[in-house]
Amino acid sequence: MAINTIAKTSHLTRFIMRLDRIRIPLWLIGLTVFTLIVPIAYDDLYGGPESARAGLVETMANPAMIAMSGPADFDNYTIGVMTAHAMILITAVIVGIMSILLVTRHTRADEEDGRIELIRSLPVGRLSYLNASIIVLFGTSIVLALLIGFGLYALGIESMDLNGSLLYGAALGATSLFFAGVTTVFAQLSDTSRGTIGFSIFVLLGAYLFRAITDVSNEALSWISPLGWVSKADVYSSNNWWPILLMVGVSILLFVIANYLHSIRDLERGFLPSKPGRRFATPFLQSPLGLALRLQRTGIISWAVGMYVLGATYGSVLGDLESFIGDNEVFQQVLKGAEGTSLIEQFLPMLLIVITLISSIPPIMAMNKLRGEEKKGRIDHFLGKAVSRSKLMGSYLVLSVVNGFVMFSLAAFGLWSVGTSVMDEGLSLTMIYGSTMAYYPALLVMIGISILLIGFLPKFTTFIWGYFLYSFLVLYLGGLFDLSEWIGKLTPYGHVPQAPIEDVTFMPMFTLTLLAILFMAIGIAGYNRRDIE
Repeated sequence: MAINTIAKTSHLTRFIMRLDRIRIPLWLIGLTVFTLIVPIAYDDLYGGPESARAGLVETMANPAMIAMSGPADFDNYTIGVMTAHAMILITAVIVGIMSILLVTRHTRADEEDGRIELIRSLPVGRLSYLNASIIVLFGTSIVLALLIGFGLYALGIESMDLNGSLLYGAALGATSLFFAGVTTVFAQLSDTSRGTIGFSIFVLLGAYLFRAITDVSNEALSWISPLGWVSKADVYSSNNWWPILLMVGVSILLFVIANYLHSIRDLERGFLPSKPGRRFATPFLQSPLGLALRLQRTGIISWAVGMYVLGATYGSVLGDLESFIGDNEVFQQVLKGAEGTSLIEQFLPMLLIVITLISSIPPIMAMNKLRGEEKKGRIDHFLGKAVSRSKLMGSYLVLSVVNGFVMFSLAAFGLWSVGTSVMDEGLSLTMIYGSTMAYYPALLVMIGISILLIGFLPKFTTFIWGYFLYSFLVLYLGGLFDLSEWIGKLTPYGHVPQAPIEDVTFMPMFTLTLLAILFMAIGIAGYNRRDIE
């Protein structure tokens, strides 16, 4: 009986690997490159005497920075410890998101779309597809751990030995496994893919925030958070493997629980009861815009809360900025100084680049939902009624544009509200909000590119995320690597004046907005003429 429940698992494993033959390698390559470029830059800046790192130690030992990056061995702040402290937690969060999306795609999403029912009609076991998904994520986690582990060691940096490098990779691989386990459990509890992703992301963000609070207030309590286990590994310092083994053990337990729940529940049902909807739909819900908003409501609310928290977290850093940055070389290289501006005003552009780029994710996702609905065959239900393609795409466009405005606004308000409370002289809301919204036309260009891809090259819609990653790398790390200015100009965000140290003039904003409108108009025209899949 046990064998019958997992029959043909190997066949389904190969099937899932074929489906994700592009998606998984892109994740692996992106995460590996993102990890390896940072220690190279640190080695160039701080590869000399230990005294050269003293300024950075003062910066990173600040409670606000510990809340963001976790504790570290500040008495032995080598290039290896520095890299792990600055990078491992943020990379672990990205790895967690990767696992959540990949597992949801092959569990609840496939079940929601009826594909698992089709597979179960074949001579396969009841638990085969679930375990095939787990095996693929298990293999992905191992490959990620080995790529990063041996990749870091291959850099040849003195303080980054083989044991520490493999532990660094293992920490990220174990994080991938843990959140794969969390997602498989929620895939049994929730009856929708949106619910599965929402609950899993909530656990991920909750683990990060709980770790941030306890690392500052009571470090012993951070053992409760799985992301706290990543910090407790003390990579390149004491190299403690036990937290990572604990994470792997808990992951296996979660997989066992998911298998049990999957074996006793009905197909296309979850253990958490669904809230009954209205008996009759409201007039707004009967419109394309109303339905799109209703389908994305949970995600929008979650991202909105996250953007405010993100802005507030960065705002907490501003209180002691003058005292703990000082003459630090890395910040002097990254910051763009201007005569007559304070250190905080010089620091804000770098902060705003990160905030606005992350705030750009939900509106781009909202626009790309149109392509997702098309792939699932749901667009025909709209177009079969008195709804034009222009109205349909325009509804998603309006939702995306408003979504971006809300995300930018909440991030700016979070930055201002906390920043002004920790600073002696406070912050100007007008300055913070205006500097943030200066990046809004660049977001409109990104939305326009998404529409252009949906209208003419729908199979390549996801390439917008590659362009987004390029924008993040060249703008966030451009100053650190001293990249040429034209490289940053290849992204719309690179044309935005870096307020408040630069004046926000009319022409760049007008040009970006005009370009966005042009892309949107051409994309809608292409969408009206092409075949719907």
